[in-house]
Amino acid sequence: MKKTFGPAKQDIVSVSPELAEEVLTDKALIAKETELAKREGILEERERILAEKLKTVDAKLDQLEKQRKDLVDKLEKSSKFSVDDAKKILLENIENDLSVEISKKIKESEDEVKLQADEKSREILADAMLHGVTDYISEYTTSSVKLPDEEMKGRIIGKEGRNIKAFEQSTGVDVLMDDESPDTLTLSSFDPVRREIAKVSLERLMADGRIQPQRIEEIVEKTTQDIEKLMLQAGEKLCHDVGVYNMPVEVMALLGRFKYRYSYGQNMILHTLEETQIGVEIARQIGADVNVVKLGCLLHDIGKILTDWDEGTHVERGVQLAKKFGFPEKVVNCIAEHHEDQPFSAVESICVYLGDAISGGRPGARHENVQDYIKRLEDIEKIATSFDTVESAFAVQAGREVRVVVFPDKISDDELPKLVHDIGTRIQKEVMVPGAVKITAIRETRATDSFLTSGG
Repeated sequence: MKKTFGPAKQDIVSVSPELAEEVLTDKALIAKETELAKREGILEERERILAEKLKTVDAKLDQLEKQRKDLVDKLEKSSKFSVDDAKKILLENIENDLSVEISKKIKESEDEVKLQADEKSREILADAMLHGVTDYISEYTTSSVKLPDEEMKGRIIGKEGRNIKAFEQSTGVDVLMDDESPDTLTLSSFDPVRREIAKVSLERLMADGRIQPQRIEEIVEKTTQDIEKLMLQAGEKLCHDVGVYNMPVEVMALLGRFKYRYSYGQNMILHTLEETQIGVEIARQIGADVNVVKLGCLLHDIGKILTDWDEGTHVERGVQLAKKFGFPEKVVNCIAEHHEDQPFSAVESICVYLGDAISGGRPGARHENVQDYIKRLEDIEKIATSFDTVESAFAVQAGREVRVVVFPDKISDDELPKLVHDIGTRIQKEVMVPGAVKITAIRETRATDSFLTSGG
């Protein structure tokens, strides 16, 4: 019998390629897993060693910190100073060492800044004054009218004085006649506009020749309308000259009244124009708000022509007007602070103050009769000393400040504020003083005695 084993043997050893590949892949994975397991063991061992070392380091750090604290405690006990005290002493020593050098540097810096500031301020003010120069000169008010002859004076007086009475009633001014100047009539009124209306009306009446009560009323009414138109035009021109074009008509009309208003011989329209140009240039130079300064300068003295308003200084009346027409708060502050009645709240207020001071203080800008000046100071001192509790009084700074010395045995400290208020009220009513008046009452008590010493 013939036996064959070939095919059977071939079936046993023969495998497919796919199966062979899977077998190889499994072997590779097993080898990688084995390698990873070894590495993981190594890492775990390293972590264990690091953890032990960290514990050792922490223990050493704790030990060093404890030793440091022990040393600090021993040092504090031996030196009798705490750490904070030692730091303070060290800083003080360093500061003392550097204080001389620091002071020297500060002084040098201050000197340099002052020098630069003085030079820059002189440049700014000089340039501002140059821009503020106008083509006008100050005018002086007049309240007298020249008569052509003696006959005209009689016609102006009229039968039983009816013409002059009608004239005074229509114009609101007083007509004065001086025997030493028979050819001149003097018009007296605190209101410069009324005085101007009266002057123009009287000149027109003399030119017309028909002087009678009815004609006087017609001429005065017509003159009043003409003067009001002139004032509105003057106010509008003033606003346009300084670059303000949105001013309310009522305010322009009030500004136009400056045309006939004078302050110590300086025409108010020219002063306002000059001051505004100076203030605006200062504002430009130092970077202030030009529009605020412009309006502040334009309106700073508007209270001077509000004679029919409530009592108060021209500053207070000007503030009320500015608030009434809704001007910005900074503009209102410029008006309120231009005489330093209140502390300056912004650099714009300082610009307005400087412009006003430069315009009013320059040579030839203003003048005042010496007799009137002395009389004003005497009147102020007389009012203050009229109070029984006042021992003496001194008016200084052109009457803007009054220093009152009281009898200490006649008045107490608590009563001084009322005394100051009463004196100020009377001065405000009876004396024309520019700006606000500061009153200072001084009450002083002294105790003295003499003793005979053994050496005497």
